[in-house]
Amino acid sequence: MKLAVAFLCYNDSSAPYLPEFLKSLEAALIRLDAEIFVFAGDNSDRAPFVNQELLFRHNLKASFPIKLLAFDKNLGFAAAYNRLIIAAKGVGADYFLMINPDMLLTENMIARLLSVLAKRTDLAAVCPKIYRWDFRGKRLTKIIDSCGIGLAPGLRFYDLGQGKEDKGQYDRTEIIGPSGAAALFRISSLEKVTVDGKYFDERFFMYKEDCDLAYRLFRAGQKTVLVPDAIAYHDRSSAGQENLWQTWRHWQKRSRLTRSWSFANQNLIFVKYFHFESYFSRFLIVVKVIFMGLFSLIFAPFLLKTYFKFWGVNRSINRSID
Repeated sequence: MKLAVAFLCYNDSSAPYLPEFLKSLEAALIRLDAEIFVFAGDNSDRAPFVNQELLFRHNLKASFPIKLLAFDKNLGFAAAYNRLIIAAKGVGADYFLMINPDMLLTENMIARLLSVLAKRTDLAAVCPKIYRWDFRGKRLTKIIDSCGIGLAPGLRFYDLGQGKEDKGQYDRTEIIGPSGAAALFRISSLEKVTVDGKYFDERFFMYKEDCDLAYRLFRAGQKTVLVPDAIAYHDRSSAGQENLWQTWRHWQKRSRLTRSWSFANQNLIFVKYFHFESYFSRFLIVVKVIFMGLFSLIFAPFLLKTYFKFWGVNRSINRSID
């Protein structure tokens, strides 16, 4: 059994987490009965390259040295992970674990994920139960960050249970795919849902690319389950259980580029899958598109230019989802 583990770094946003993340990763890997390969993709596009320095120091004493793929620019989430999956295939890996570096892993998390996926040949992927990690306060919580990706009519994707206290209420809830924060995939299953030979659709760059992959797996009959006793902790600045005013304030604080990516990628999902939805779901999509357009016109006109991104998308729509 061969397992490839991969994560992405970006400039100084990843560096504060790396010492604790790498320590928890090492502790989780040492318990496994598998051939293990660890890859790190560095999307950093400016000096100092602090992540590379931290990884170099880690490798001096690591039981599982990390192979660094330093990209010459910020490829974004989708394209960078495609390269990491190709690297995993290059070493003959059977399974691919993607994990954010702003996380803490429990010692048995990977072992429990791997055990379930290896035994359940009907599964394409598994995901851990992810709690919120208050990184600044140095506090682990029982508040759910994600129990996997759920889907509601109107192509509304959401992190199951996000913002709620865990009482085991989502342990058996069906999901369509794993959160991009932490997911273990069977590589042979990923091969069945590629887009132009790629695993993540690189038109997304970042944001919602995990929803797109989850939906392609779901549409192809490739199942994902939550492994509730596989636990990880994720530092996320704001998520779930917000009132309308809090959501608005959080949205305003995000950069224009971040808001543009999120807005454009939600519309890209609509374009890709609209004709495969039920009439009720299509109706909800149309309502949301109208609302998003009016909202942008009034509060964020800079978002309107993202619509140009979709000119020509329909020409390749069938190729993207078959």
